[in-house]
Amino acid sequence: MRKLFKKRIVVPALAIIFLFGSVSFKSDFFEIAKQIEIFTTMFKQLNMNYVDETNPAELMDDAIKEMLNDLDPYTKFYNEQDVEAAKIRNAGEYSGIGASVRRNKNKITIIEPYKGYPADKAGLKAGDEILKIGDIVVANFKEDTGELLKGAANSKVNIVYKRQGKEYTTELTRTKIEVDAVPFYKMIDDKTGYIVLAKFNKKASAQTKDALEKLKEDGAERIVLDLRGNPGGLLRESIAIVNLFVPKGEVIVTTKSKVKKYNRTYKTRKKPVDTEIPLVVLVNGRSASASEIVSGALQDLDRAVVIGARSFGKGLVQQPKKLTYGTQLKVTISRYYTPSGRCIQALDYWNRDENGNAVRTNERDYNAFKTKKGRTVYDGGGINPDIVIASQKTSDFTRSLIGNLVIFDYATEFYNKNSFATINEFSFNDANYAAFKQNIIESGMDYYETDTEKELKKIMATKEAEDFGENVSKEYTDLLAAIKQSKLDALDTYKKQIEIELQNEILKRYFYREGLYQYQLTNDEAIKAATNLLANKSKYEAILN
Repeated sequence: MRKLFKKRIVVPALAIIFLFGSVSFKSDFFEIAKQIEIFTTMFKQLNMNYVDETNPAELMDDAIKEMLNDLDPYTKFYNEQDVEAAKIRNAGEYSGIGASVRRNKNKITIIEPYKGYPADKAGLKAGDEILKIGDIVVANFKEDTGELLKGAANSKVNIVYKRQGKEYTTELTRTKIEVDAVPFYKMIDDKTGYIVLAKFNKKASAQTKDALEKLKEDGAERIVLDLRGNPGGLLRESIAIVNLFVPKGEVIVTTKSKVKKYNRTYKTRKKPVDTEIPLVVLVNGRSASASEIVSGALQDLDRAVVIGARSFGKGLVQQPKKLTYGTQLKVTISRYYTPSGRCIQALDYWNRDENGNAVRTNERDYNAFKTKKGRTVYDGGGINPDIVIASQKTSDFTRSLIGNLVIFDYATEFYNKNSFATINEFSFNDANYAAFKQNIIESGMDYYETDTEKELKKIMATKEAEDFGENVSKEYTDLLAAIKQSKLDALDTYKKQIEIELQNEILKRYFYREGLYQYQLTNDEAIKAATNLLANKSKYEAILN
């Protein structure tokens, strides 16, 4: 029943959000008012007369979310709980059990317990499935059960969890959780410092500055700043981080919008820490938003060499707008542009293809721009590195393995069967990868369904398909088999990048995230390339000049 009303009440719901948000209506005020009136009368009649009992709150929530999904992935409606969660993300601290979790199909899975926090002390491991939180059975709870793990510091919570088919019970005492923007920094060699910037919360610039200054005290004469996997965050923090390396008064990012007040130019405002120290920035396909502002500005200002793979391309700017009853609308208001004038945004959600998918700019349509020293750089969405490393790219196939927890689940299995006392003993060889492939083959490749497979199955499920005949049915079956084989072949095609993801996930199981970073210092291809480039002064300067 819920699906029946989604599309029908979409547009008027948007009008209601705008009304409560006190948006300037300009010349379309009458049309908005008209749609509000239509909606309110329709909604009233629906709830009064529909044959079955309706849930007005659920209907409205579905309508709003469906409507916003038609705009872009970042314009969101936040209920009261969502608003609080956003505050926690930006603040960099909260009270809870100290673990990242994933809710999926009425399950809560521990993704990563943080070292030294309650979940870790209680012996919880990545891959454990939480069955009960207090008296609440996770499978029967429709709301965000993960929020139940949070609570006041020193409060206790009992949980029941499952590991390798067995159930266990433990009591945890919640505590204040500090979410570091810079979880790791260290000297790679006697002259090269390494900083991992994982988040752009309120601590980002202060922690990056502190790491930079301490590394310089330890003898660092060059720096590697790692933004791989950083999804972004606060704009002001990204500007402040660039400001550590460039003088006051430099343009870092510009925002452009149809609303004049959102057209802004952001410049550095403080005295830098070091404008001369050689700098390399690492990015990949999961470096987004604020990460792209930092890497794009440092590239455009010829202040750093960027190494890795093209970044995500998230250049749409959102701003929260307060609604009634403690709710919010996070709405896209403008686009980001780097100092050279490049638009960071990769996908065009306003001009979609015939299937309704956002359009990505074709490489032949990229536009050329000039850096401060006259180097040619191109737009096309995201930041393209000065030095591209193939293994740092992430294919759609590899992303599907990550998103569907295929790599995660194999890491759990690997951890349960193998032990390593130190990082130096760790190894992941061809035999291990062959075992991973066999796991996928035995699963029937059900984790990843291509768009073609989905459409074929829809067609063959129709009544008309019954009249197609055996020949068509056989061709359909053969085509599905060919697609399945192509997915198996992809395990060989993208072996290098899949192996990297597997190693990273497995290492965290044994040595926490800190151990992963320690291992990467001497084994990661991008860090090696950055270290070698910084040691070659003439080559480094030739790239920037």
